[in-house]
Amino acid sequence: MLKDIISQEQCEQLLALIEKSETILCVCHQNPDGDALGACLGWSEMLRSHFNKEPQIIVPDQFPDYLQWMPNTEKIIRYDKHKEGCDWTLQHADLIFCLDFNTASRVNEMQQALESSPAEKVLIDHHLSPDIPCAITVSRPKASSTCELVFRLVWQMGLFEELTKHFAAPIYCGMMTDTGAFTYNSDDCDIYFIISQLLTKHIIKDKIYRNVYHNFSEDRLRLMGYVMYKRLVVDPVRHASYFILTREDLKRFHFVKGDAEGLVNMPLQIKGHKLSISLREDTEKDSTIWVSLRSVDQFPCNDMAAQFFNGGGHLNASGGRLNCSIEEAVRIAEEAILSFEDKLK
Repeated sequence: MLKDIISQEQCEQLLALIEKSETILCVCHQNPDGDALGACLGWSEMLRSHFNKEPQIIVPDQFPDYLQWMPNTEKIIRYDKHKEGCDWTLQHADLIFCLDFNTASRVNEMQQALESSPAEKVLIDHHLSPDIPCAITVSRPKASSTCELVFRLVWQMGLFEELTKHFAAPIYCGMMTDTGAFTYNSDDCDIYFIISQLLTKHIIKDKIYRNVYHNFSEDRLRLMGYVMYKRLVVDPVRHASYFILTREDLKRFHFVKGDAEGLVNMPLQIKGHKLSISLREDTEKDSTIWVSLRSVDQFPCNDMAAQFFNGGGHLNASGGRLNCSIEEAVRIAEEAILSFEDKLK
């Protein structure tokens, strides 16, 4: 049986906040991934099904095509496409759920509107050091995903039995994607109890896997081959590697958002490898490099992300951003690997 993750007092406070609120929003971080969207969609489904509320989901910008299959994605509103209307809604909301981000800067251009909103806020997240002023903060950095926390809250409130696969599918998807299909940060036996319960809602987990991981274009497959053959730089002494993706590379392979997903995991297939770094030029903003880091065992790529890439995240999965040329990004990545060589050898 799952342990409660908030006190009974907090649970009653959460229920009261929901009951009294008319305009409810669910928001997540920029570049929404499976966990961010899954948490928003799953939590919104619970609010709709049990409380008869009609929450609005606002995301800062575009999310990958391979997540479009999830129930109710057509209801999601993009802030970058509807700024004026979203600003008005944020200003007049009663309650805002901040899902899968720990600091307001992670909503990018939506930050000012979120911070200035007079609405009560509830944070549900699994990243370190949350700093958003909220009526209720549910922060569990050791959790596999925010979707796991959403499930645990719904379970604690006794609402799971009445929900359907429209709740279960996005929650499973978020847990799956934030653990690399349960290959890291997923040793807690509670995770598999949760999966067993989600399966009672008749989701087809193998189809969800295919929807996410086997749902790309031919160009994406050729991009993978190109990156591994032409762009991958391996440091066999330090069991680490990095690769770059230039704007020209992305244009050549008709890149669309989501096509780089998972590429950073591939070098970890090398025997004895501990760290993989991806450096990708932004397709629109000059001198902006998106950084992804993945590691195995106890190598702290979150520490490396914080020290060298203006980022952070989890022990084995982190990210960041550099404002520099791709050449300078390569120099920083090489410096980072050297700096952490005692933990890599």
